[in-house]
Amino acid sequence: MRPLQKYPGVISPARNLFGEYEYLLVLVALRLAASNRSSFIMLAAFFLEGCDMHISLQPGHCRSGLAGLFRLRQYFRPAYSLRAAVLTGSLLFHAAPAFAQDVAPGQETKILDPAAAAASSPPQNESKEKSELPKWLQSVIGNTNKTPEPPVVSNPTPFGETQPTIPLYEEIPGFLRSSYGPPSFGPPYGTTHLLGDWGGVQPWLQKRGLYFALDDYEDIAGNVSGGKRRAYSDAGQLGATLDVDWQKFLNAGSWSNDFWTHMLVINGHGTNLSRLYGDNSNQVQQIYGSRGNVVAHLVWAYFEKAWLHRKIDLAAGWFPSGTFFQNSPWVCNFMNVWLCGGESPTKFLAGSRGWPSGNIGGVLRIMPIRQFYLMGGLFAVSPHAYNGGISGWAWAQDDLGKLSTQVEAGWIPSFGSDHLIGHYKVGVMYDNSRYSDLYQDINGNSWVQTGLPPRKQSGQTSVWVLADQMLIRHGPGELNGLILGGYFGWGSGQTSQISQSFTSVLMDTGAWWKRPLDSVGIAFLWSKFSRSAVLSQEAAAVSGLALPGGNYGTPYGIQGHEAIYEAYYGFHILEGFTIKPDFQYVSHVGGTTVFKDAVVLSTAVNVAF
Repeated sequence: MRPLQKYPGVISPARNLFGEYEYLLVLVALRLAASNRSSFIMLAAFFLEGCDMHISLQPGHCRSGLAGLFRLRQYFRPAYSLRAAVLTGSLLFHAAPAFAQDVAPGQETKILDPAAAAASSPPQNESKEKSELPKWLQSVIGNTNKTPEPPVVSNPTPFGETQPTIPLYEEIPGFLRSSYGPPSFGPPYGTTHLLGDWGGVQPWLQKRGLYFALDDYEDIAGNVSGGKRRAYSDAGQLGATLDVDWQKFLNAGSWSNDFWTHMLVINGHGTNLSRLYGDNSNQVQQIYGSRGNVVAHLVWAYFEKAWLHRKIDLAAGWFPSGTFFQNSPWVCNFMNVWLCGGESPTKFLAGSRGWPSGNIGGVLRIMPIRQFYLMGGLFAVSPHAYNGGISGWAWAQDDLGKLSTQVEAGWIPSFGSDHLIGHYKVGVMYDNSRYSDLYQDINGNSWVQTGLPPRKQSGQTSVWVLADQMLIRHGPGELNGLILGGYFGWGSGQTSQISQSFTSVLMDTGAWWKRPLDSVGIAFLWSKFSRSAVLSQEAAAVSGLALPGGNYGTPYGIQGHEAIYEAYYGFHILEGFTIKPDFQYVSHVGGTTVFKDAVVLSTAVNVAF
């Protein structure tokens, strides 16, 4: 059916005076001022004065012929000309964007949850009725029968403070659909942008296989009580990421399917608040450290190739191992560095340094079914303080002969009709390098007291268990609901200053109070310092010597354990723009009782341009 044939009582006489689509402009412009369809028809009749006010939708109730031609003359009066110009201008203002979409339609968002997709699908007869009208006309006339849909909440983006919604022009690339957790194969800032599609630039790039994101993160924090002294700092970074889909970029054959290149560089700045108030073992700010005083610190640059519908995935190049291993969708919702970018103690070991320290290596993931994967990685171990130098670009460092091997198995179940998703992971890391014992010398005594060289331990091991389970679902997405999670990690205490870490978290969105894109969470983090580290510190204290440190820095006193209580609320302000206030209570600052417990308040602002 053609659009104007729906109202023959109105259209028939007027078609004698105007062309069909010229008259349609007037009808649609009048609809902009009407609140419902009946008002629209009455206004159309009144404006054209070609029908009686008791208009009917049946033919034969309108004047035509000479009477219609006689009335045509009054539309050339100034008042009617002005009215027509205003209404036509309003029509163009409202309909032009939708008309452009009609000419070059974008790709629709893919809903991540199958149940939500089925629930949000309109009835077939309704879809058929709406398809009879062009999209630009639908946007003006409206659709009173449209069923409201819940917002699509995608996975959170590591190291960026938001739960983004995928824009309508965006096709979700394969690496963002990683089913075992966060979008580890891809950019840390997702694909949402505060500036929308950049005036058409983003769709143009993505159509050619280029995904570019620019993000600024600022965290202003201060300890309002406790610690060595009261202090505050602003730590932040500017990051840019580029991902290349070679199949689209080259328009190549099947060999290039799911073949990607990923690159991320950052510029960091600021001061470490934890160091200022006397905690060398922990960082309460998510973005700080290992970036170097350089313009562009390289975090990763690697290739990824997948086969068999991503059942087999291989990544090789330069990247932090924590991007793939011991990771889950929620870890970077929290500020504390013991969680984000890889968990303690594994991320503080040389064989598995956490984000943003990259490593030369490769990762192979095998995922025969949606609910299970097995992943293995092999990385070069740098004996230097910084992997790749302070800038991250010096890949050809000396003494890179030792290797770190990591293996992780994961189960991703989905329970019930609401598809309550969970992530259950267990992994192990073994580094075949030799490391100095924190306590024993070559004879098994305290090297702090004897002055002899420390004993060298062959190999370093870390084990982790990571789990989370959605309890109540609010809508589509892996984080769109009430989630309970936890983590336990263990590291070789003879060579690691912290031997055990435990975390429990509870998270949700603001769906309960009509803020579904907001996020809220609480966490408890606890770490125990190793027996070897404590014995060495006690030996130094008895001898009146400076306390020795380790891979967690130099302590102010004899260490035991440290605990952090954290709570945050993330406000989704605009697409790509979030503000997150955060509270942390630090018990046993630096693992000691030298200073009073610290209370840290901070606010993180993240803008994805």
